[in-house]
Amino acid sequence: MPTYHEIMTTDLSALTTAAERWDGMAKKFHEQETAYRRDVHGISMGPSWIGLSADAANKRFDITLKEFQKAQTEAKAVASLLREAHTQFTSARGKLESARKDAVEAGMKVSDQGVVSFDTAKLTQGEHTAYVHDPDYQDSVRKSVTSWQQLIDQRVKDAVDADSDVKAALEGVVLDGDIGDGTLTGFNGQAKGDVDTYAKQKPVHTKTDGWVTDGEFKFTGPDVGFTVTPGPKNGKEGSVKAYADLFHLTAKGTATKGNWKLSGIGDVYGGARATANYGFNNKGLVAKAEASVGVRDLGEVRAEYGDYGGVYGRTEGFAGAEASVGAKLTKEEATVNAKAFYGAKQSIAGGVEFAGIGIGGSAEGGVGEGVEAWAGWKKENGTWKIGADGFVSEAIGAGAGVEITFNPHKFKKSVGDAADAVGDFAGSVKDSVVGLF
Repeated sequence: MPTYHEIMTTDLSALTTAAERWDGMAKKFHEQETAYRRDVHGISMGPSWIGLSADAANKRFDITLKEFQKAQTEAKAVASLLREAHTQFTSARGKLESARKDAVEAGMKVSDQGVVSFDTAKLTQGEHTAYVHDPDYQDSVRKSVTSWQQLIDQRVKDAVDADSDVKAALEGVVLDGDIGDGTLTGFNGQAKGDVDTYAKQKPVHTKTDGWVTDGEFKFTGPDVGFTVTPGPKNGKEGSVKAYADLFHLTAKGTATKGNWKLSGIGDVYGGARATANYGFNNKGLVAKAEASVGVRDLGEVRAEYGDYGGVYGRTEGFAGAEASVGAKLTKEEATVNAKAFYGAKQSIAGGVEFAGIGIGGSAEGGVGEGVEAWAGWKKENGTWKIGADGFVSEAIGAGAGVEITFNPHKFKKSVGDAADAVGDFAGSVKDSVVGLF
């Protein structure tokens, strides 16, 4: 899925260059078809070769000849799709550039990542003073920033949708739909050079009794790497990272119906990693290091009803060796942790949430040697979490933990909805009483 930065900076001329190459490929296939028809296929058609063997050869030669013809059709269709992709992407980027220009002219800044903010550098001294001291002015600025951000996001979404349609077309154009042509996975003789033809065939969210489902699957690896980020400076942490990933598999799925949402995730990773982060700046203090080698698994399911609450269950496992130590103190996190373990362990956790407030617990068991402890509070995706857990093992080990969460947005929404419900009830009671008299 392309980002704002990728949409704005990608060299789209590569698409037309590729289209020319595919046209050239079609011409080459035509040359090969001519040569094959003359030098191979024609042998079984002449009077010098007759009988059952000639008939059998003629059928096989026919299939190959038709594949050369289908290959030309497919290559020309791919070339057409690439040119149409260039047209669509150029148009989408033009609209995004126009939206960015309009936002800048309206007094905004748009970062390289597409984040909109108010450009105070353009303000006069008087305007800056008014902005700092006038709450109404600040409120109007926030609304304006939100409006421009929504426009930029929509233009990015339009480009992403175009990219998704082209992806579906390039995947679909090479599929051989003729199962009776004598090949299992031959060229597509019915290939179309129109993106919309394949975009309409894209898998859509399925609906079962009102439920809308969606999901994704991702597999990566193997991969190795080593990075060093000097620091701390400019408010960023310094870091060192080395990894050798064998595989990483992730599957996600959701099902929604009205306010109800069911979701699940499965994640399995195998490999070796070592990281270290350090920093001390206006954001706080960070110092941590960890290393591990082995296989990890994670599975989680959730059932939620709007912003009001829900339940969750989670299981995590690890087999291998790991060690870490760390401390973090920032505006959004104050945590300490330490672990050293080799062997295998598995944990289960569950909890319940209502009106933005949740409580959960976990239990862990394993075979091996080591200890593990974590405690503190932190903010993740708008939710504050406070908790602690520990694990001790000497051949056979066990551990437990507790977690309390608070989401201000969900709490405010739930309280507001409750107040509205009370108000509606009071209003209906009043109307009933008035009606009696």
